[in-house]
Amino acid sequence: MRYALAAAFAAGAMMSAAAAQEACKLATIGAGGVAAVRDGRTLTLRDGRELRLAAIETPGTAQAETARAALATLASGSELTLKRLGTNDSDRYGRVVAFAFPAGGAHSLQQALLEQGLARVSGRIGDKACADALLGSERAARAAARGLWSDPNFAPLPAEHLAQLAAERGHFALVEGKVLSVRESGSTIYVNFGRRWTRDFTVIVAARQKRAFAAAGVEPKALEGKRIRVRGWIEQRGGPVIEAAAPEQIEFIN
Repeated sequence: MRYALAAAFAAGAMMSAAAAQEACKLATIGAGGVAAVRDGRTLTLRDGRELRLAAIETPGTAQAETARAALATLASGSELTLKRLGTNDSDRYGRVVAFAFPAGGAHSLQQALLEQGLARVSGRIGDKACADALLGSERAARAAARGLWSDPNFAPLPAEHLAQLAAERGHFALVEGKVLSVRESGSTIYVNFGRRWTRDFTVIVAARQKRAFAAAGVEPKALEGKRIRVRGWIEQRGGPVIEAAAPEQIEFIN
């Protein structure tokens, strides 16, 4: 029964991801042939440019070589169509940052890695439809325990497990739990998972972002009492903290 439910959830998540993918609008910025694959999300193009796959995070541990090998299988020798979301298509290191589609393919390399369970959706996507498509693929892989999701070390961390959260300081992680309270002080909204802010896990949201979060269906003040999953980089500010700069970092857990 458990496996049947997991399979049904995975199938539903894939259908939802496909629908969201149709609504995700990307602008083509060019093309490039693949010369080499450096890691699970970085490729060198034949014209010398370095391509960083947008919107995903890949593991930097024992799973790193698996992710690199999978990307090499998907992309080596391919001619890629490069597409961007928004107006920015490079990072501060001069790398092209884009969604990459193999010639004739309807799905990006990002989508393929997520479906294989070899990447996680990053914290900042910039568009709800695109985020929903990627998150749907991630959820399906997690439900099916594919790739890194078969490793308990990559499971979402419970918000109350403070020692685990402290050990992940400086790393990208998923954290989930029930919101105890939401407080606004000055320019910051504090989404608290415990009573002691100097010790317990907290998600912080800039007060100026309230309207953007509300428009995406993630009203910060309405999170109280809800079970949520948040993704981002764990910092230590008294207790462990994730800064939510975009609404797609927060998912509701049924």
